Amino acid sequence: MVGEQLHKIKQLLPPEVSLVAVSKFHPVERLMEAYDAGQRIFAESRPQELAAKVPSMPADVQWHFIGHLQTNKLKLVLPHVSLVQSVDSLHLLEAINAWGAANNKVIDVLLELHLGAEETKQGFTEDEILSILCSHGRLQVSEGTPSPLSSIRLRGLMGMATNTEDEAVIDADFARIEKLFRSIQLPGFDILSIGMSQDWPIAVRHGATMVRIGTDIFGAREY
Repeated sequence: MVGEQLHKIKQLLPPEVSLVAVSKFHPVERLMEAYDAGQRIFAESRPQELAAKVPSMPADVQWHFIGHLQTNKLKLVLPHVSLVQSVDSLHLLEAINAWGAANNKVIDVLLELHLGAEETKQGFTEDEILSILCSHGRLQVSEGTPSPLSSIRLRGLMGMATNTEDEAVIDADFARIEKLFRSIQLPGFDILSIGMSQDWPIAVRHGATMVRIGTDIFGAREY
């Protein structure tokens, strides 16, 4: 079942769009079904769940973190992930950088734009993202001078559309983040992570390079 669903989605996705299997709340057995069907990128949103699953999965899995990350949970997440998609505050960005410097690791991150209408959603405004990129968007301020965020690579943007069945609203949300993404011309800033099970086709129309799909692969959450 999982393999069949993966195959259907990959047939519809453009080849240049990466598929991230959102495996949160699903047991390792289900993840292994996806792995056996060829899936290698998985995403979790809870630090403890991620840390528990990593040793149970093959070593070539690429783990992404997509949830709200508290700074006191960094040690459960950062040793394992290849990308933190959900950096939603300058405080978190600086904490990730400090952890990377202390552990001799450079962390790839996406900056999360507060995109949907819900007040509960986390994230930056457009102006805040542009300010961060102006201040820290280069690995070096000048030749031989380390950037204040030298243990971070700013790889792109992440966003979640408004939770609605109104496709016009979703389309407008994705158009907004696409416009911001296309306005940013920095080397290596090339990931636009938008689109989930209910709206990924709209996201692809707006230039998504990465979609995060859970329910359409694994079915309803099991716990």
